[in-house]
Amino acid sequence: MPEFRQNMVSKEWVIIATERAKRPDQFQKKEEKPPLPLHREDCPFCPGNESKTPPPLFSIEKDGSWSLRVVPNKFAALQSHLTTQRRHEGRFLKADGFGIAEVIIETPIHNRTLATMDLEEVKNTVTAYQERYIALSKIEKIGLITIFRNYGERAGTSLEHPHSQIIATPIVPPHVRNPLYQSQLACDTFGDCIYCGMMEEERHQQVRVVEETNYFLILCPFASRSPFETRIYPKVHRSSFVSISKEELDDFAFVLQKTLRRLYLGLNDPDYNYIIRSAPLEDNNVKYHHWYLVIVPKLTTPAGFEIGTGIYINTTLPEQCAEFLRGVKV
Repeated sequence: MPEFRQNMVSKEWVIIATERAKRPDQFQKKEEKPPLPLHREDCPFCPGNESKTPPPLFSIEKDGSWSLRVVPNKFAALQSHLTTQRRHEGRFLKADGFGIAEVIIETPIHNRTLATMDLEEVKNTVTAYQERYIALSKIEKIGLITIFRNYGERAGTSLEHPHSQIIATPIVPPHVRNPLYQSQLACDTFGDCIYCGMMEEERHQQVRVVEETNYFLILCPFASRSPFETRIYPKVHRSSFVSISKEELDDFAFVLQKTLRRLYLGLNDPDYNYIIRSAPLEDNNVKYHHWYLVIVPKLTTPAGFEIGTGIYINTTLPEQCAEFLRGVKV
């Protein structure tokens, strides 16, 4: 029997369509991705092609060569020299496209990904996230910093070399603001963080928990919008990713790599997006918000009903997805 499930934070609904449910193993890709070379002469992110990107804003070196570089996005949709002034055009509102876009080139090796990197490389990546977040947060006009990774063509990537992105904007959009508003209402009503309460309930029920470490809880959420949606929640309450300690950052690198490796091995290297959901800068230390990372494997495509209603149809129980991921040997 199909059922509606509600996201307890955002209040959004999903449909778990059990009548046409698929087993988790039915989402394993049948086709293999073509193997990639260690280096490509035409890749702007490969060693030797540094002149094809702007000079680095941040880098990590090892044995005299770079092991990670952060560079301005050469083809950014937003530009840092513009203003944030808003203007009316009749009844319509517009503003210059001010913003900052950066690319984290995670490794010099062309054919690696976070699931197959050394743990040191993944630690370098999340360290770069934190360092650039701190630097960008000092810019007065910035209101929101979004860190994300697009992996594979279905996830919207244009370059196959391992990389993540950071985009800083002056605008906090409704998609980000609305869950914050709902969590603030819940905190005003019940006096605590609704995310912490949700994690407590997930730990009690256990059926959707993939793994738990000293600092993080990994789970397939109760109201998953798509198969194998996976979230990494910090157990220590913090509204902003930027404020986590060195020990938490190291554990975050460990669980991020391990979780991506579960998906890589269990689902035969699916395309995915992941996003760090961190509070807007003005809410960096609030009681009602809780940062987390969400991974969305690109296994299904939203269709007319989802687009028309905002209610996603998920054909696989998150409880089964969590059980499947727990069973993947990493």
